Amino acid sequence: MPLLTRIRGPRDLDRLTLEELDQLAGEIRTFLVDAVSKTGGHLGPNLGVVELTIALHRVFESPKDKVLWDTGHQSYVHKLLTGRQDFSKLKMKGGLSGYPSQAESEHDVIENSHASTVLGWADGIAKANQLMKRDDSHVVAVIGDGALTGGMAWEALNNIADAKDRPLVIVVNDNERSYSPTIGGLANHLATLRTTDGYERFLTRTKDLLERTPVVGQALYDTLHGAKKGLKDFIAPQGMFEDLGLKYVGPIDGHDIEALESALSRAKRFNGPVIVHCITEKGRGYQPALQDEADRFHAVGKIHPDTGLPIATSGADWTSVFGEEMVKLGEEREDVVAITAAMLQPVGLDKFAKRFPDRVYDVGIAEQHGAVSAAGLAHAGVHPVFAVYATFLNRAFDQVLMDVALHKCGVTFVLDRAGITGTDGASHNGMWDMSILQVVPGLRLAAPRDADQVRAQLREAVSVEDAPTVVRFSKGAVGPAVPAVGRVGGMDVLREPGTDTPDVLLVSVGALAPMCLEIASLLDRQGISTTVVDPRWVKPVDEAMAPLAAKHRVVVTVEDNSRVGGVGSAIAQALRDAGVDMPLRDFGIPPRFLDHASRAEVMAEIGLTAPDVARQVTGLVAKLDGKYERSSADAVESVEPARD
Repeated sequence: MPLLTRIRGPRDLDRLTLEELDQLAGEIRTFLVDAVSKTGGHLGPNLGVVELTIALHRVFESPKDKVLWDTGHQSYVHKLLTGRQDFSKLKMKGGLSGYPSQAESEHDVIENSHASTVLGWADGIAKANQLMKRDDSHVVAVIGDGALTGGMAWEALNNIADAKDRPLVIVVNDNERSYSPTIGGLANHLATLRTTDGYERFLTRTKDLLERTPVVGQALYDTLHGAKKGLKDFIAPQGMFEDLGLKYVGPIDGHDIEALESALSRAKRFNGPVIVHCITEKGRGYQPALQDEADRFHAVGKIHPDTGLPIATSGADWTSVFGEEMVKLGEEREDVVAITAAMLQPVGLDKFAKRFPDRVYDVGIAEQHGAVSAAGLAHAGVHPVFAVYATFLNRAFDQVLMDVALHKCGVTFVLDRAGITGTDGASHNGMWDMSILQVVPGLRLAAPRDADQVRAQLREAVSVEDAPTVVRFSKGAVGPAVPAVGRVGGMDVLREPGTDTPDVLLVSVGALAPMCLEIASLLDRQGISTTVVDPRWVKPVDEAMAPLAAKHRVVVTVEDNSRVGGVGSAIAQALRDAGVDMPLRDFGIPPRFLDHASRAEVMAEIGLTAPDVARQVTGLVAKLDGKYERSSADAVESVEPARD
């Protein structure tokens, strides 16, 4: 009987021998390759933390002890060891989430799947344990070397180090990668810890990092350089962490269960903050992943388990269209540079980087820094294009507002995975950007409807040098071109009503254009005439919108974004400001976190489909007709007595 099938909870691990634990690790890797190849998911990160997760659950007692995972890409092994072994519907409706989920298990805590947050969570929980005198409860935070490039991690470390008597175990999962190889000063420092190659080289490699580290960096460098401890501590890496107030254990072989358990047990007994530095191999045990230099199969679709090759290929996707156009722009303009936050390949900048390696800046998982650095680049005379997932731009809002927009910097933000992304769950839907960015003065926001418009609007965006611009597009395959049949102001007309007195002005935002044309066809069958327009630039609202709306009886907006404060709200305000008083109905995403499912399933659940919208618009027009008929009848009744 396989060992894995006998594991129903973490305490089932206690009775296994070291030999059996090694066997279990092999079974888990086989299970992961087989299961994830059928559904898609985060394969490489989980293959790398098998032994580490086993050791964590043997040393600590979840859920009494809180085992926290930064980002959650590597939580599949944790799910298996806490009783969740049905991966048949991973990331699908009704199946397991691709990230930790409180609804799934009492062993899960952090759901947000945004990097660099775990140390802040751990700090807060450890403080609460101390305050509530929960002396028998431990806190363990697992964070990757990639997530340590985020500023929030350093802010948390500064606070954690301030309480030398507050137990907290920080496990650094060091695989030299986030999505792709980890870059930056911190990555170089961790490489130094891996090699421990002597005082002079150690000091040289860490000097730049420490001088840039907030609050503690310069003082720590002065301490090291001043030889206050002696040659042994100069050579040994723990000196740095101890001067921060953090006990250091490691580096530890992250695939040696016995060594891991020993290190974690020592850390558990220490009455203060401890860093356990583990060296792991992303994609371990699966040759196709190890041979993938781009990201070691960080995230895969459905693949053949033996070869790692995709089972099916789709057409061109939004990301690749953007990536190809960026290369063309780079060839035409030497001032165009690219910025990524540790996601060079996922956001489509890999081809640009290959063609122009000196014009790409990977800032690590540090979106805030990326936005501010972009402001500096723009101020100095170049045009930065910062490509980032829409959900991750939320983290840099203050910088977009105060550093880019306030200073009128020509920075272009390209938002990938905008709108409903579906299978990655609540925190990965890009459903807030068009609401959040509405309040930024001077910012211009484009929502392309097809590949041609991605190319055209990207070029329009980078031509703006005195304000931030945003181009946002969806996840997955891009559909066929949606041609315009006319132009009003800066807006494309996608469908003309065929009458001089049309009923509905249907405003289509971005990739929902095909659905909006279907809505118009359904309304036409009900005798409701409809004009369909694509604003192209949804912020600011086109000046031609109000006079065009005034020629219709009702305005309907459809957007792949939150209804709260979105494009519909902006258009309603523009109509009020122009004195156009007419009904407006906005369709979009309701203000709630959406469970993981396919994009189509999520849209059906929230009523954002052509039949749903057409049905409600038909009802709205019918009410308007009813009001007109009732008001006419009332007018006749009120006049007739006067004639008598």
